[in-house]
Amino acid sequence: MSVKLVIARGLELGRSVFQQGLLKPAARVAAKFRSGRVRLGPPVRTVQPQTFLPARYRYFRVSLSGLAAQLQRRRLGRLPGGAGSPRTRAVFLAFGLGLGLIEQQLEEDRRDTATCREIQALFAQKKTALQSPLKSFSSGYRLEDYVFGRQVGKGCNAAVYEATTPFAVPRRAGQCSLVVPDPSGEVRQEDSLSLQCRATAEYPLAVKMMWNIGAGSSSESILNSMCQELVPASPLAMRGEKAAVVLNGRFGSVTKRMAPHPNVIRVYRAFTAEVPLLPGAQEEYPAVLPTRLNPAGMGHNRTLFLVMKNYPCTLRQFLEVSVPGNREGSLMILQLLEGVDHLNRQGIAHRDLKTDNILLEFDSGGCPRLVIADFGCCLADETCGLQLPFNSLCVDRGGNASLMAPEVATAVPGPGVVIDYSKADAWAVGAIAYEICGQRNPFYMPGAEGLESRTYQEQQLPPLPSSIPAEVHLVVGLLLRRNPRKRPSARVAANLLHLCHWGGRRLHLNRVCKKEMADWLLCQSAVALLKGQYCGGDRVEVGLQRGFLANIDLEELRMALGFLLTLIEDSKSRILSD
Repeated sequence: MSVKLVIARGLELGRSVFQQGLLKPAARVAAKFRSGRVRLGPPVRTVQPQTFLPARYRYFRVSLSGLAAQLQRRRLGRLPGGAGSPRTRAVFLAFGLGLGLIEQQLEEDRRDTATCREIQALFAQKKTALQSPLKSFSSGYRLEDYVFGRQVGKGCNAAVYEATTPFAVPRRAGQCSLVVPDPSGEVRQEDSLSLQCRATAEYPLAVKMMWNIGAGSSSESILNSMCQELVPASPLAMRGEKAAVVLNGRFGSVTKRMAPHPNVIRVYRAFTAEVPLLPGAQEEYPAVLPTRLNPAGMGHNRTLFLVMKNYPCTLRQFLEVSVPGNREGSLMILQLLEGVDHLNRQGIAHRDLKTDNILLEFDSGGCPRLVIADFGCCLADETCGLQLPFNSLCVDRGGNASLMAPEVATAVPGPGVVIDYSKADAWAVGAIAYEICGQRNPFYMPGAEGLESRTYQEQQLPPLPSSIPAEVHLVVGLLLRRNPRKRPSARVAANLLHLCHWGGRRLHLNRVCKKEMADWLLCQSAVALLKGQYCGGDRVEVGLQRGFLANIDLEELRMALGFLLTLIEDSKSRILSD
């Protein structure tokens, strides 16, 4: 839109608003500006009331309503020199020019929004289906179908065993090779994790056996009691339990079911069966065994079994022997944010994020792929979403008190009190980022050095190493803000890292402005399509870029860009001061 057209359109809009101001009190005019209900004469194009003056144009909205009030007070005849005076024409021209510029920006916004929606629709259709480690869904609903190996994990309410079955998809050992850099600079093969990587080729499945102490032995009571574990279950996972499933009470009607995502665990089978005597049971967890296996045991005869893909290690095990590089670490944080965003968009809060509950494998290029697991403490209630009523201390706020977000840890129960979990998991990702960056988690450190989420102040957070990229410093600092209103969502934080990864020098140095954003997104779409076709679909970076384009939202992207530009300005200021 040329300057001439901008002024002409602005004058037309200004004349209508000016006439409205002559006939109605200024307060009513200002109120109509705020609500977007002013009819601006016969416009060239229809302006939707909701989009006339969006929130980001609050300055213009207030200025225009103030100007309308000023014109109303003075009236046209009271202006010095009358209606045809130079001062009157100057005020009228400025008023119309302001409206014309806003009209131009709104038109650009509508065009960019349409572009984003087209890109989003394209990549949403091209999402890669997650491959099941089972060849067919016709079997695998009985405990007898599986051959168990050794125990690979144990928590406070379950034990996990590696397993295989005749209808399991074989896994190539090369897909999970692990090479750990030695501090001396040489490359060595880490024995324990390498053995575990090779074991996943022989045992591609993992079976999680829940410990059943108080749920009873009927399938219905077990499913009702342990329904949170079934949130990441596939649609056909419960086919063997159809006779036991009832669509009333908590199970089946209130607990959410989650769509698949590459950074969230998937349960492929879920069934109830009698508790077997598995390797290490008498030594590791004798108290939860039933009396038929241990006379002193307190467990029931039947429990819930969950069948999942077997991953080489947890994030904690990996970080004990390896420190990721800067790019690797940034991609790992980005994957966690993508997984958390996927959960939050579906009204699910994990509430127990920690390195023990994050599993890890490697793509064909050796880059770690993370998946969020263990949903036993999650909030996935259809009735309340991410807003949990907290009227009593008996309400479960989640697990892992050390990584509980400040708004959750400091909540005081009472009538009408609600805990908002919409940014709680994102806060936990910020704390876990310290471990990914090779530092000790400040909320795990003992004594005076340690911090508590209830009482810490943001200036007490230890700095990350200077070698860590500036955008990671920024994201971690933003995620660990105490006030959730000042804390970005997982989506905005992920967008910030995406912009830094895929933006390149053009984004960092030339400060991509709003009118260039749509063009940049179109270029990235073409690149992502080519990478997906020629660079291998299992690569973590390819999947992240495609996921970014499938979830783009113009407003969220601009919020992330605003944080990024602030970082760039701060960096320039430090350079100039030095």
